[in-house]
Amino acid sequence: MTAAPAGGAIAIDGVLDEEVWTRAVPASGFIQSDPVECAPATDATEVKVAFDADSLYIAVVCRDADPSSIVVNEIRKDFAGRDQDTFDVLLDTFGDRRNGFVFSTNAASAKADTQIANEGRDVNTNWDAVWWVASRRGADGWTAEFRIPFKTLRFEAGEGHGWGINFARRVRRKNEVSYWSPVSRAYSIFRASAAGDLTGLPALRRGRNLRVKPFLVGGALRGVGEPEFGGDFSAGVDIKAGLTPSLTLDATVNPDFAQAEADEQQVNLTQFSLFFPEKREFFLENSGIFYFGDIPRNQRQTTRFRPPEEDLLLFFSRRIGLNDSGAQEPLYGGLRLTGRAGAFGVGLMTMQSEENEGRPGNNYTVLRVRRDIFNNSDIGAIVLSRQPSGDSRDFNRVAGVDANFRFFKSLSLNGFASRSDTPGVTTNQDAAKASIGWEDSHKRLQASIMKIGEGFRDDLGFVRRSGVTRQFYDWASFWQPESLRKRGIRQLQPHARMFSYDSPNGDLVSRTIHIANQTTWNNGSYFEYAFEPRTEAISRPFAIYPGVAIPAGRYDWKQHLLLYEGDHSRALSGSIRATIGDFWSGTQKTTQISVLYRPTYRLVFDVGLQVSDIDLALPDASFTTTLVNFRSGYSFSSHMFLDALMQYRTDVKQFSANVRFNLIHRPLSDFFIVYNEAQFTETTQTAGRGIVVKYTQMFSF
Repeated sequence: MTAAPAGGAIAIDGVLDEEVWTRAVPASGFIQSDPVECAPATDATEVKVAFDADSLYIAVVCRDADPSSIVVNEIRKDFAGRDQDTFDVLLDTFGDRRNGFVFSTNAASAKADTQIANEGRDVNTNWDAVWWVASRRGADGWTAEFRIPFKTLRFEAGEGHGWGINFARRVRRKNEVSYWSPVSRAYSIFRASAAGDLTGLPALRRGRNLRVKPFLVGGALRGVGEPEFGGDFSAGVDIKAGLTPSLTLDATVNPDFAQAEADEQQVNLTQFSLFFPEKREFFLENSGIFYFGDIPRNQRQTTRFRPPEEDLLLFFSRRIGLNDSGAQEPLYGGLRLTGRAGAFGVGLMTMQSEENEGRPGNNYTVLRVRRDIFNNSDIGAIVLSRQPSGDSRDFNRVAGVDANFRFFKSLSLNGFASRSDTPGVTTNQDAAKASIGWEDSHKRLQASIMKIGEGFRDDLGFVRRSGVTRQFYDWASFWQPESLRKRGIRQLQPHARMFSYDSPNGDLVSRTIHIANQTTWNNGSYFEYAFEPRTEAISRPFAIYPGVAIPAGRYDWKQHLLLYEGDHSRALSGSIRATIGDFWSGTQKTTQISVLYRPTYRLVFDVGLQVSDIDLALPDASFTTTLVNFRSGYSFSSHMFLDALMQYRTDVKQFSANVRFNLIHRPLSDFFIVYNEAQFTETTQTAGRGIVVKYTQMFSF
């Protein structure tokens, strides 16, 4: 498509009454990817593009035969678009058919922005840009206007540089997704290689790209057993500088993450550490460049029960500035360089922690380099280092190389090899993986083998278990015939997978077989049944509950898993899942119930209950764990929010609450008020309480 010169001011109000919108040639003829792949979209969509010296403008007309049924259920920043009507714009500003930026909105002017790399295998939803959008509902559907400043984007300045562009529309009540430039059902708007061409842009100026964001933090905190509150005040600054069109340097001094959302509690009935995701903004931004190995971000999920386990993440940023319980540890600051240099993707981060409670500070450094080859493949390397201050003997270093090859659009071959270096360790410090996979619109096949040496240690990563060889096999079929849709069934997804772990001697350590089918109805709700035979062989006892330990030995059991997930586009929806069957030497009955209520697109309530009844063939080994969580949120507008998360666990007998108020008082500038409390329920002792106020102000040059 061709962009037209604006020829005058364009008001971003969702009303397409400017003269340029009568001149610009529309892009139309959207094609479905779902539910009927390659069929014309059932509702017409027209898109026009214009420009002036500073910005790109996009006008959208989403026609709808039943505008009263347009679904809007959220207006907050970086909204989730899966359960409402949305429109997305992909801009491949380097024309490399790999990387780009995605801007999204709905019929209530909500905003979401995403940076993608490697066709969506690296997705950065925490990328924040300065841009504007406004939507307007009418008798024929809804319209939207975007203004995206060129300085928000990265691109090659001058003439002759083509951009890729694509548009996606979701009509939620039909569960229909369509694209201007067709995309296979197996992928999404992130598939940059499927984008069309944007022409007509003149020689563009990048301008300076320097942001300085100072912040002030103050609060009153009381720790465990402390009788009084203690005051705390700090200040710092975050700096972002565009060194080249595709390289960005970030610096942070005295960083503070008080506004980060609290972790959701989990009940651990396994012998391994739980995995909690990163939630701190600095580490989330541009995190995709540090992924190592193949991260199939764009794959369709076939089971909601057991996703591929995070057995090994070579870089896991929660190891920096957080202790094992999730509490913050002080950091002096750090630097991060991310982006592209020619055909190379580059990521360098170094952070320095302070001395804390007698423990020395540490320097944490990670370097990642990735080279694009062929049409859609890459090879790369990574180096990680933890070095304590003043002690050259207590260090940990890891180095690795990886390769990801993709052929025929559907075939992938992936592998990595890595080695750790820890003083005093004499056992095998290697970790390696090889995998092969095929995915298209109708099926997915995958097989992999990974070996983690018993001496492999990664202080900047997540290692669930070492000293094992893991085999993984996965098969899934996506069956979507017209005959089923006429009966209200959108898709059948039979699938099977197996995880198997062996010791260095070849003895079986663990095996899980998962055989299931997921039935998805036309309204988006689904039901899944799974059958799971499991085997666990443990060499030493482990505590599964206070006062209850599983003895060493081999255990075989079978479980049945059932899940129903409702239509979340409705005001009231929910889910229920159950796990029933054998468990170690006894039985398990676990029920999880969730109720989601959205009376308006401004207000949401989410209540969850998980109850596990465990009865083991051991003395005094019958127990029940209960986890209750209540989440609510109110959006005063698209830039002011109030959120609350309250949780209660019976196994640790603790209640916790996290309440956050966030005002985006100007683009990329925030005011936060955060209240946290943890309370032991069997005593009057407080596990911690505090209120924090944080103010940030972004200056752009």
